[in-house]
Amino acid sequence: MLVLSSPSGAGKSTMSRRLLESDPAIRMSVSVTTRPKRPGEVDGVHYHFVSPETFQQLIEQEHFLEWARVFGNFYGSPRAPVREAIDNGFDVLFDIDWQGAQQLAQTQFRKEPDADLVSIFLLPPSMAELERRLRARADEPDSVIAGRMAKAKDEISHFAEYDYVLVNDDADACFANIRTIVAAERLRRPRQIGLFRLVRSLLD
Repeated sequence: MLVLSSPSGAGKSTMSRRLLESDPAIRMSVSVTTRPKRPGEVDGVHYHFVSPETFQQLIEQEHFLEWARVFGNFYGSPRAPVREAIDNGFDVLFDIDWQGAQQLAQTQFRKEPDADLVSIFLLPPSMAELERRLRARADEPDSVIAGRMAKAKDEISHFAEYDYVLVNDDADACFANIRTIVAAERLRRPRQIGLFRLVRSLLD
């Protein structure tokens, strides 16, 4: 399970998209949300859009690996497709905030002990640049941007809870570092499938 988090506007969605496009061994965890669908979004591709009542029922059914309320809307990562992807040898990417990352870390030890977790946090080079990126989207009113900027400081304060922290001041360099992290984590001894079988054959 690979978590990619950042304040809104710091680049996690862009990096997630590039990672999925470049690595066929990674699957995206498509979140369930109660927020309204935006123009161009496809249900089941960008998010699974549900009502608040349905979301509450899914919580009670323990449908989620993690869930959180963000800007008045609920978001959650469904358990079953993640479990299926991992069982079939894929890594699973989560585009979630620090609350979700905390819950996944707890889930790792409680209910999915064989699902390794690696977490990356992206920082903006400055708060001024973060605000510039948010305004460049040109799809949100000033009040929403102000709310995102206020929340960004709270999110940034959780940076030390992540395995890796990258400053996204150059998109290509940042993406290269993410690719390096993924490659290195896959080479860790416990994650090399078939390694112990090979070593036993060598020793025999």
